[in-house]
Amino acid sequence: MTQLEDLLQQIRACRICEEHLVLGPRPVLRASATAKLLIVGQAPGTKVHASGIPWDDQSGKRLRQWLGMEPNEFYNEQKVAIVPMGFCYPGKGKSGDLPPRPECAQHWHQQVLGLLPNVELTLLVGKYAQDYFLGKQAKATLTKTVANWHAYLPQHMPMPHPSPRNQFWLKHNPWFEQDIVPFLRMRVRQLLP
Repeated sequence: MTQLEDLLQQIRACRICEEHLVLGPRPVLRASATAKLLIVGQAPGTKVHASGIPWDDQSGKRLRQWLGMEPNEFYNEQKVAIVPMGFCYPGKGKSGDLPPRPECAQHWHQQVLGLLPNVELTLLVGKYAQDYFLGKQAKATLTKTVANWHAYLPQHMPMPHPSPRNQFWLKHNPWFEQDIVPFLRMRVRQLLP
């Protein structure tokens, strides 16, 4: 067993924030030391919690469309690592799911990221990932950060969350799908021919 495989096994058995999880712990992530693309989203929703498959919902369908990827390629962990900010479903809030539990990033992220030496591009899906990875370089709003996407290349690519709840944002920011998505698809094809 490799160091990464051992770490993933430890993470999947994690119970650090169990008392805060209404559905109980079920860490969902995928990674391989050979992955060139890293996708960092927020946290699993109820459907992903039930299936144990990351992005196994309408958000994932839209994300794969944005990337121009079929499911078999998207779920090939030899090429694509999926490490959300929170590994378990955090519960329901007033306007959607609660924020990702902070314990995952605090306890596990640096260990996992340190074992992904071949990642060339990290997709920062949503504000939680952008704030964590970009720190003070993130703009005041997700819209400003995504609009300034060139500044974060070649390492990071900030994106809105592909949730159906973001229809309003996408409608009012058509430049994302018109200008950024074609670049993103091209970059993914370069990384994963």
